[in-house]
Amino acid sequence: MRIFISLYFLTFLVFPIIVLFSTSMGTFFDSRGLLHYEPFWLKAFSPVALCTYHLSFSLSFVACFINTFFGFLVAWVLVRYNFPGKKLFDAIIDLPFCLPTSVAGLSFCAIYGSKGWLGRFLIKNGIQVVFTKLGILLAMIFVSLPFVVRSVQPVLIEIDTQLEEAAWCLGATSWETFSKVLFPTLVPAIFTGIVLSFSRCIGEYGSIVLLSSNFPFKDLITPVLIFQCLEQYDYTGATIFGSVLLFFCFCLFFVANNLINLLK
Repeated sequence: MRIFISLYFLTFLVFPIIVLFSTSMGTFFDSRGLLHYEPFWLKAFSPVALCTYHLSFSLSFVACFINTFFGFLVAWVLVRYNFPGKKLFDAIIDLPFCLPTSVAGLSFCAIYGSKGWLGRFLIKNGIQVVFTKLGILLAMIFVSLPFVVRSVQPVLIEIDTQLEEAAWCLGATSWETFSKVLFPTLVPAIFTGIVLSFSRCIGEYGSIVLLSSNFPFKDLITPVLIFQCLEQYDYTGATIFGSVLLFFCFCLFFVANNLINLLK
């Protein structure tokens, strides 16, 4: 069993990452085998690349924190309240998991485009969604919302209601019960949802490439930049951008996972 797990881990995770980094690290050496950092540095931190990093990370952070707030509310309502159509609503939460992201992008274009019923109204009031950063943010929110809901919901279900009843018997208010009894138990699950939501946002491509104009210094994100490099047969550039994105994401996830372990 250990051999099988190790082989699976190496084949589907370690080897692809090693190939990605080794390809990008190959730019450190010239034709004579001498070490040079300038080609990698100039490509990885060019003005266009820096702009895409900033846009990808900033919008991903905003989207995952919006999803954290509303995802927690959705999970709370699904667990604590009964209402008509609850099972249907619970099933709809999982649709972004199975819906092709390109279809999601087409749906957003149909709704928020200049010919969409909502898009026409917003454009008349000076708000444009398609081909703007706002459209990218909406796409990220859509594809990553279920991660927060499904991370928090099982923990809420497992919380013993007797803990709340004991707090009420001791004179605690509803807010004190939530903040001092329930919330500390939910913090690891919330952090897990944040990490999963952020990772889904930072790697999103299919819906954003249809919603964004994909112009540099305007609304171009790193995954779309990587795909543009592949279309131009610039495989080295694509691996360099992918390596930089992977490195920063690994650092963030490493810190986040340590925080989650400390909070448990």
